[in-house]
Amino acid sequence: MEARTQGPVSPDLMTAIQHLNKAIHAGGVDPLVLELVHLRASQINGCSPCVYAGVASAKKHGETEERLHNVVTWRETPFFTEQERAALALAEAATRIQDSAPGVTDEIWEAAAAHFDEKQLSAIVLNIALANFFNRINRTYRTQAGKTW
Repeated sequence: MEARTQGPVSPDLMTAIQHLNKAIHAGGVDPLVLELVHLRASQINGCSPCVYAGVASAKKHGETEERLHNVVTWRETPFFTEQERAALALAEAATRIQDSAPGVTDEIWEAAAAHFDEKQLSAIVLNIALANFFNRINRTYRTQAGKTW
């Protein structure tokens, strides 16, 4: 698969993304939780550059190989906390909204709300949305894995 283009290069877009990232990280969520959420959404969407960059970034934040290899099967492994599981469930539900999928059910939302306050939930939801934003752009442009931002 060859990349179609290098993607949109706009100083205004880059500034907006930097502001979104700043808002996400100001939400008080553990950076590793944000990395796991980004990685899981990117796995679902098959975004190879985001999976690649997400793994690299998570490692920089101290994430282990064992956990990174098991994000895709987080439900079946003992490696994740209840808080992380709630965030991963939210990421999956918010990402899988196609073809009448139920999306974020009350049960999923309540589980996340039991572990995160409103400011943190807002940061996680924005992080999920931003991951999906990048996933769709990268899939459209056929951006190749191996690049980090």
